[in-house]
Amino acid sequence: MADPASASPTPAPSQRSLGNLKMVWDHTVRYPRQIATALAALVTTSVATIAIPWLFRKVVDTGFGHGSADTVTSLFHDMLVIVVILALATAVRFYYVSWLGERVVADIRAAVQRHLLTLAPRFFEENRPSEISSRLTSDTSLIEQVVGTTASVALRNSFTGVGGLIYLFTISPKLTGMLILGIPVIIMPIVLMGRRVRTYSRTSQDRVADVGSIATETLGAMKIVQAFGQEEREGARFKAAVDATFAAAKRRIALRAVMTAIVIGLIFGSITLVLWEGAVDVQAGRISGGSIAAFVLTGAVVAGAFGSLTEVYGDLLRGAGAAGRLSELLSEVSDIRAPANPTPLPVPPLGAIVFDHVTFRYPTRPEVSALDDFSLSVRPGETVAVVGPSGAGKTTLFQLIQRFYDPDSGTMLLDGVPLPQADPGEVRRRIAMVPQETVIFGASARDNLRYGKWEASDDELWAAAEAANAAEFLHKLPKGLDTFMGEGGARLSGGQRQRMAIARALLRDSPILLLDEATSALDAESERLVQEALERLMENRTTLVIAHRLATVRAAERIIVMNDGRIVESGTHASLIGQSGLYARLASLQFSEAA
Repeated sequence: MADPASASPTPAPSQRSLGNLKMVWDHTVRYPRQIATALAALVTTSVATIAIPWLFRKVVDTGFGHGSADTVTSLFHDMLVIVVILALATAVRFYYVSWLGERVVADIRAAVQRHLLTLAPRFFEENRPSEISSRLTSDTSLIEQVVGTTASVALRNSFTGVGGLIYLFTISPKLTGMLILGIPVIIMPIVLMGRRVRTYSRTSQDRVADVGSIATETLGAMKIVQAFGQEEREGARFKAAVDATFAAAKRRIALRAVMTAIVIGLIFGSITLVLWEGAVDVQAGRISGGSIAAFVLTGAVVAGAFGSLTEVYGDLLRGAGAAGRLSELLSEVSDIRAPANPTPLPVPPLGAIVFDHVTFRYPTRPEVSALDDFSLSVRPGETVAVVGPSGAGKTTLFQLIQRFYDPDSGTMLLDGVPLPQADPGEVRRRIAMVPQETVIFGASARDNLRYGKWEASDDELWAAAEAANAAEFLHKLPKGLDTFMGEGGARLSGGQRQRMAIARALLRDSPILLLDEATSALDAESERLVQEALERLMENRTTLVIAHRLATVRAAERIIVMNDGRIVESGTHASLIGQSGLYARLASLQFSEAA
């Protein structure tokens, strides 16, 4: 197993920019009414916050001077009204920004998943699905925090800080000018240290993704882990990933703590020096006591607003890193896609398949040819069995027929149309597949069967189940077709999962049938019944059968024997047995073992 730290890609410079948040903004602006309401509430809270020191100035100058008790009471009544407005506006702001955060994250998750479903298998060979899942969970949670909290806090503090500075100018331009002179000194460490915070934030997120990836991998293979007694090693591997995550987070936290301490120290140090000068002005009679009191309160509000922006900036950087990682997924372009003007496949479908001098290498194994100058023509309605040792290229044929990959050279045709010129969706709609490793989704039996034909009626589902010898055990399930199958079909045996896959293919009712060891997990009696159903299904359909057990392909019209990506023999079972070649050797081994 690779070290998770080394598996994570090095972030590109563009991933470390706040510009990545544009993707988040593009999703947010789809809700202008909620944005407008949140902004109105946000501005109201900022104005109300600044209005409190303004009223307090009047209270001090009036109450401690020559004002009447009624005037003071009226001022405090006004202050209470402002407090109520502040509370209500804060509640409205919190509701709408939180709503936006949840809504935007839901949209981004759906958009990323929708895009991932369009990518070719090559992408998932080169990128760990567990790491991609982490992006959909932990990274989107960071974005939810940015939209639902951080951005709101940043805007509120910016409005409050700027509004407070304007009010401070009306109190004392001289003191405010002195305060502003300290702003460049405060901003400089934010800019300089922010770059390193950005890098550490991205690294921290990568380490979190590693933790999720290892946990998913280990929990998904728990039986293997326990069977081989590797619990202690896997625990140590997970702890190493957790420790790496903590170390990355510790560096980020330490840097942010230092940055916060420096900025807060500079802010309040500047305020202290300014207030010192203000106290001198009060003694000299150049400013009133109420004015200096309002200046102190407003200055504290402004300092708090700008001071909190340092923490907000760090959160924005983490959100930008998360947005960058998600943008990477959204920007991926599949190399398997429909052309601008796809060539329509003939109707009605024929089921003719042609491989013409095809050479193909898997992107993750470019040094080995899975198919090497491979040529094969399959007539409509013909049943062709494909046999050969492991790694001969048998499964690769199925991958290329379904256009999960394009060949490196040569041509593939379906019903006379080159596959790259056709819509991949149309190609796959003409194919039904029964894989060797059956996939059962964590859903009901009904939905798993309907994967073959989503609009199928219950009668059609039961008919397919009956034909695949699956009806008996489906009837015995607690809720019949509505029974939840468990993750990966955990409630079913291997044979039952295989029969579900066969029923799914029966429902598909496509002109081309691909069988990859379709009866490999069945006992002898079930295999006989299913083989009869498959034989009926194969009538008038083009069928390719991959089989390691040669007894299952004796009746095929043609058997091709593959080795090292090439056809080394071709013929019927009887003719191949008489050639004393690879097929004869394989048959001799299997049939002698069976005897």
